[in-house]
Formats: sequence, C-alpha cells, structure tokens
Amino acid sequence: METRKVQVTGGSTFTVSLPKTWATENGVSSGTTVEFYPEDDALLLTPRSETDRQEGTLDITDIEGERLTRAVMTMYVSGFDIIRLEANRITTDQRSAIRNATHGLVGVEVLEETTDSVVIQDLLDSSELSIVNAVSRMRLIAQSMLEDAVTALIENDDDIAQDVIERDDDVDRLWLVVSRIFRATLRSPRAAEELGVPREDCFDYHSSARQLERVADHAAKISNLALKLDEIPADVADALVALHEDAFDILEKSMDALVAEETEEANRLGHAAREAVIDIDQHTRRIDDMLRELDPVQAQSLGLIVDSLSRSADYGGNIAETALQKAAPRP
Repeated sequence: METRKVQVTGGSTFTVSLPKTWATENGVSSGTTVEFYPEDDALLLTPRSETDRQEGTLDITDIEGERLTRAVMTMYVSGFDIIRLEANRITTDQRSAIRNATHGLVGVEVLEETTDSVVIQDLLDSSELSIVNAVSRMRLIAQSMLEDAVTALIENDDDIAQDVIERDDDVDRLWLVVSRIFRATLRSPRAAEELGVPREDCFDYHSSARQLERVADHAAKISNLALKLDEIPADVADALVALHEDAFDILEKSMDALVAEETEEANRLGHAAREAVIDIDQHTRRIDDMLRELDPVQAQSLGLIVDSLSRSADYGGNIAETALQKAAPRP
C-alpha cells in the first residue's frame, strides 16, 4: 500500500499523484487517459483499454480429449474473446475436442482453421449479457428438469427422461456464462458498471447459479435412474411426488428471495425456505422406511432418487442463505 496527500490546484481542483511503479507497469504516462469508477466510498482507477476484445493463445501440442475441451472452456470463463489454439499439427481428435468445447459454450464459434492453428471467437456482445437474466433462465430450466425427472420416473416415460438429460447441457452452458460475467466484474470495474449490478450482488448470483447447476445435475441423475427402473409402487410414487413438491417450494421461495427488491420480502421468503429445509429430513426418513420393504436393487435406486431430491432442497436452502446475506445491511 502507498499513500498520497490530496492537493488543490487552481483553487478548486483536487489532484493526487499516481505511484510511478504502478504507472510504468500499466503503460500509464503523460497524456494517458484513465477511467474512474465510484463505488460507494471507494474510487477505482484503471487505464483506458485500447480494445475491448481480449485475445489469448494456448499451445495445445500435448493436450487432447477432455483436457483440451476443459482448457478451452477455462479460457472462455477467464474472459478471452478470441482464443488462438496452436500446435505443430492439430490432429483430428484435437479438432473434435475443440468442437465439443464450442458446442458447450454460448455464442462461441470457430473463426479460422489451419493445419497448425484454430481460432475461436465469442460473438456475443459482453455489454449485452445480463447475469440476472442468465441465472433466471437457469432457474426455470433446472426447476422444470427436476419436475420432469420425477414425472418420467412416476410415469415410466423414457422420452421425458432422455429430454431432461439433454437439457442439462443448457444449464451447464448458462453456468459458464454466469462464471464468465462474474470473473469479468472482478477483473474490470468497467464490466461491473456496464452490467449495472453491484459486484457483491454478482457474487450472490454466481453462488446461487452454482446451486442451480447442481440441482440440474441431480435432475439428470434421477432421469438416468428412471431409465433403468420399471413401474414403482403407488405409495412410494406418491411419497416421491410430495417430496419433490417440498423441494420445489424451497427452490421457488429461495430464488424469489434472491431477486426480491424489498428487504422485508427477501427476509420473509429466505427464512421460510430455510425453515422448510428442516422438514425435508423427516420426509426423507419416512420414505426410507418405505423402501426397506422393496426389492434391494429397486430400493437402492429409489434411495438415490430420494437423496437427489433431498440434496436439491438443500441447494435451495443454500440459495436462501445467500439471499438473506444479500438482503442484510452492509457496512
């Protein structure tokens, strides 16, 4: 940390000098334009960027398969708009992994391909992305997935189960978008200003999006189990439907609390969701008692489904906790 004294020039202008080491490292010199971003009682300063498009290069000579797909996604989340992948010769398997990565990202396409490089670019205007809209979309998809997964189980409908599994990719893509936006707000005060959402709130939305992504994963897990199960006893089916309704209600209340504009409303919904999570444990124990009377193989699969519904409710409780923190007074 360095300190500076504020001085007055011309009788009315406040001035303060910049640390020379920082200025040199960031290319700031006489005539450079810098940007100021007020944030409550703080003032953030950053050099004005000559370009809004961030480019990155990755040597993929020794990277293949899932590792390569993950590497591309990591660079996307880190904020690169143009990603250049280079090697002495890019193999067919590497090109396939790169295509898998672009299919798993929103707005990303291959811009250029040669024998030794592939360039992919994010075609979305980052200033038009909304973390609130992305999380809201995740909410709708994850909740509908959970509901349809239970329907597929109860009605023994493989088509619905398969559809739920495929929709998990949509939630994953949105999760990566939310992560990219959130990291941009940490890296650049301009990104936070363009977004119009305080950085603390961005953290809350990012944290909640992670919970929704897990709910979607459990919905897909239930659907995969539903594909292997035959018809289940009516009393167990009714109990699972009731458990889903309780979990869904917790998710609904917690997400409503997260986006509530009034503090009182956020607190009311958040506390209601947290209190409802306690009842879930009793509900799951009753179903576990019912499963003891079934065939062991069927009981094990149904037990995993009960666990997924219970965990989904817990994730809703985590969102409610985040909503309560978001609504709390700030120092």
